[in-house]
Amino acid sequence: MKLVSATITAVRIPFVEAFSHSAMGRSWSDSVIVQVTSDSGAEGFGEGAPRPYVTGETVELMLSHVAHDLWPAIAGRELPDIEGDLGVVDRFIPERPVEGLIADNASRAALELAVLDCALRAQNRGVGSVLIPKRQSVRYSGVVTGGSVEQATQVARQMKFIGFDAVKIKVGQEEDVDRVGAVRQVLGPDVSLRLDANGAWNAHEAADALDALAPYDIACVEQPIPRGDPAELRRFREASPIPIMVDESLTTLADAEALMAHDAADYFNVRISKCGGLARSLEIAERARAAGVAVQVGSQVGETAVLSAAGRHLAATLEEVAFTEGSYGTLLLSEDVSAEPVRFGHGGQAPLLRGPGLGIRVLEEKVRKYAVETVVPGCS
Repeated sequence: MKLVSATITAVRIPFVEAFSHSAMGRSWSDSVIVQVTSDSGAEGFGEGAPRPYVTGETVELMLSHVAHDLWPAIAGRELPDIEGDLGVVDRFIPERPVEGLIADNASRAALELAVLDCALRAQNRGVGSVLIPKRQSVRYSGVVTGGSVEQATQVARQMKFIGFDAVKIKVGQEEDVDRVGAVRQVLGPDVSLRLDANGAWNAHEAADALDALAPYDIACVEQPIPRGDPAELRRFREASPIPIMVDESLTTLADAEALMAHDAADYFNVRISKCGGLARSLEIAERARAAGVAVQVGSQVGETAVLSAAGRHLAATLEEVAFTEGSYGTLLLSEDVSAEPVRFGHGGQAPLLRGPGLGIRVLEEKVRKYAVETVVPGCS
């Protein structure tokens, strides 16, 4: 079976409520959905969430890169044979680096997931036949975004009602200490709290902030200082009263190797779009575990059911997962693109996805409804 066509669509789905942190505020999803079709009629869907402040990618660049660089390199080729090796799909897509980017990972992730979904659907198989689940459900954590102390308190009450056993708080703004203290008071001592600064502080500011926040029993802080020299991050980590998680510092396998070589982090935040797809995310996570670095399976804010499904498969197959994020579905999006809901339930619990391909059925009419730009390579 050969790949014969692709449709690349930028979608913008309004949020139920605005989401903000120190690096960005947004009120809608900002994803690119890739649909591929084989000559047998099998279809597959993938998604990438470009973030200029993470990999350098924008929606416009991603549309162009997938349409003019990545897709032409695989158009007309036989679908890869996936037998226990997810990496075959990653290797199927040739490297086409873009000058000036940290990585073209959102673009690669969208196309990789689409090809994977198509190849498995053609055989009526699911991702679980390749990535064997280690658990029967996935438990997600909650997040308290930027805002006032009063807003943080209100969201924390919602988190408590849902029954989360772990919650992340966005920091890097005024009133951080009061906001974290208020959330801790609402959630009580038994809920795991972690922080995410999105690189908002320099090393001096971060040191002062973490000294003030450490008394609230913080599991870890995500990206306290901007992406930079792993040696500098190691020095910061050695002096920090709170364990360090990297996010923006970790986009590629080379980043992972450098961070591990310098012993610069306690946790890796592995996000499929940010890290270049499911296969590359899995490899980073497995190498981290072998090196004694804990792994969080993260998510992109506003991702649709496509990336959420991929993240669920990754979280289910790893031997150990410290925290899992995402799968907000229509708790955040005004409408999702799949026939089946992917959002978590009480306590953050969510079942495995056992259907063919990624385990969801993408509704093309929903993609078209929220499309802001569509590119069909080879068509005017």
